[in-house]
Amino acid sequence: MKQKKGLLFLQGFLFFNLIWYLGAIWLKTPALPVPTKVYGYLPQIIGGPMLEHIGASLQRIFWGLLISTLLGVMIGLLMGTSPVINRLLNPLIYFTYPIPKTALLPILMILFGLGDHSKITLIVLITVFQVIVAVRGSVQQIDAGLYHSMKSLGASKGQMFYHVTLPAVLPDILTNLRLSVGTTLSVLFFAENYGTQHGLGYYIQDSWSRMNYLAMYGGILILGLLGFMLFIMIDGVEQWWCKK
Repeated sequence: MKQKKGLLFLQGFLFFNLIWYLGAIWLKTPALPVPTKVYGYLPQIIGGPMLEHIGASLQRIFWGLLISTLLGVMIGLLMGTSPVINRLLNPLIYFTYPIPKTALLPILMILFGLGDHSKITLIVLITVFQVIVAVRGSVQQIDAGLYHSMKSLGASKGQMFYHVTLPAVLPDILTNLRLSVGTTLSVLFFAENYGTQHGLGYYIQDSWSRMNYLAMYGGILILGLLGFMLFIMIDGVEQWWCKK
């Protein structure tokens, strides 16, 4: 299985670079250098300030995903297990889910300042709703007979949650976490262009404004690699925790 995933990644990597190379040759513009030039430039930017940019972005990603996952799981469990709470919160979820949360960044910066709090809050607002919907749906699809069977055997609520509810919702939580990683990286690029001088989004935008295209593409590659590594970590958690 690991060899298959590794081969799939290698094929995707080669195909991506081939398209990139052909595009650069066809357009013949400094704004799109060939991949070999960008890869050759990477050693010049890795280290020092770049590590600070990576650390700032990772911190925002970590806290944003952690808070949104915890909130989403708790609210989703409550809505999935309580028809009353579901009726109360469902209209609010339905109304606020489609609202483009990036438009709220100016308001968040006014309320929480220009630092990390506004950026983390934006990540939470964008990613929490899909966790809520996924967890609620998973809980509602659990066969009630499983709970009755365990209850008749004397199982406590904690045991029923651990042996029935958690295995049912965990795959959906991890799937949504993968989706949230991609969404978070996109949001982070946007949010880090305001009120900060640290983060990969700021680095990419700053390199673009100075027309340092090699540095800009290097930052994009590092941001993509960061997302790929987070995907691998989530896959590892899923293989370890969701054994069939």
